[in-house]
Amino acid sequence: MDHTESLIKAFISPERAERYLGLLRKRDGRRKLRAQLAHCRDLDPRFARSLEGADSTVEGIERLLRRAGAPPTCYALSENGELDGRELELHDALDEVVGRGMGTFLSCLPGRLAYFEGEGLRERYLLSRAAV
Repeated sequence: MDHTESLIKAFISPERAERYLGLLRKRDGRRKLRAQLAHCRDLDPRFARSLEGADSTVEGIERLLRRAGAPPTCYALSENGELDGRELELHDALDEVVGRGMGTFLSCLPGRLAYFEGEGLRERYLLSRAAV
């Protein structure tokens, strides 16, 4: 299973995950999926922790992810075409994502640890769960 599929199965609410996976199976589906990320309201609240204050800065998010076992690199599923589908250094990826208003998932441990940022000011989430 790849990073994108793992992200969807682990962190999108079960009632919406199949729709996301269905988009991936269609020609041009990834583009459509990426367009929905800015306004993603389908995170599974059981595994999404809203980040605020010092925990919502690049340094704070990186600290939380590293403490949770994040490796030096991550995989991006992003509304931003320059980042989407790329493996990036974690710090560099966070620097490109945090505060930019572009819907983005950064997958650190497939299906277990990720970061999501949406378009809104307070849409920063640490995503964490046991392997699925």
